[in-house]
Amino acid sequence: MIISVASGKGGTGKTTVAVNLALTLAETESVCFLDCDVEEPNAHLFLKPELKGSSKVTVPVPVVDEKKCNRCGLCGEVCAFNAILPLGEDVLTFHELCHGCGGCTLFCPTNAIREEPQEIGVIEWGNSGEIFHVQGKLNIGSPLAPPIVKAVRAHNVDRPQCTVYIIDAPPGTSCPVVSSVMNADFCLLVTEPTPFGLHDLKLAVDMVRELKVPFGVVINRAGLGYEDLADYCKAENIPVLAEIPFDRRYAKCYAKGGRLIDEFPEIKKTFRELRQAILVSAGRV
Repeated sequence: MIISVASGKGGTGKTTVAVNLALTLAETESVCFLDCDVEEPNAHLFLKPELKGSSKVTVPVPVVDEKKCNRCGLCGEVCAFNAILPLGEDVLTFHELCHGCGGCTLFCPTNAIREEPQEIGVIEWGNSGEIFHVQGKLNIGSPLAPPIVKAVRAHNVDRPQCTVYIIDAPPGTSCPVVSSVMNADFCLLVTEPTPFGLHDLKLAVDMVRELKVPFGVVINRAGLGYEDLADYCKAENIPVLAEIPFDRRYAKCYAKGGRLIDEFPEIKKTFRELRQAILVSAGRV
């Protein structure tokens, strides 16, 4: 079973939920944790995996042979991202804009364009106790997070046959999030009872509905007194699978890299109940 943990906005406690859910599931299941928040992966601060290997992630970018180029301009017309630009007698390439689709290479009538790999990041893997951990890191300055996300999800070196995959998605609803949530069996949307939390939850709900992924909501910092969030979930028939109370002790635990289920028995009970609620909502029981 593949469970993506996402949120409409950053800072809602998405990684906290993903990590503690993975630890809870690992009591009875074989768990793989995939940290797809590749611009700022931080699950390792809590899981503390012993990394065993790494590999580079590349995308193909165009290189123009000026001797073969006839300046027809077709490559510039084909490129939807303006990553290649015929300009007079020169052909300019902007590799940071290239999405690696290969269109310019395919349509060049003189075969003047070839593709070369450009490194955009790295994936790393190892073990955190019984949990197999994979994380991706996007190079600073690179705008292409989805290829790293896809590499994390597809990674199979040393990976055991797990029964549950937990995907820690990036915040928001942009392309990297879509790549993290797509084809999951279930998506947990983590939110908070604030106006900003509700606004961005609505965007996330629209996203998962468009992707046709079953989902439910976890309300973190519950009890702040903002009732519009609960009213929205009720009106939209969105199941609220768990509520984590607003508690200074939980914040202190998180700040020092602690695990909530290890320090607070009531939270461990919450996550065990969340596990069962996910199975019911996903139609697995």
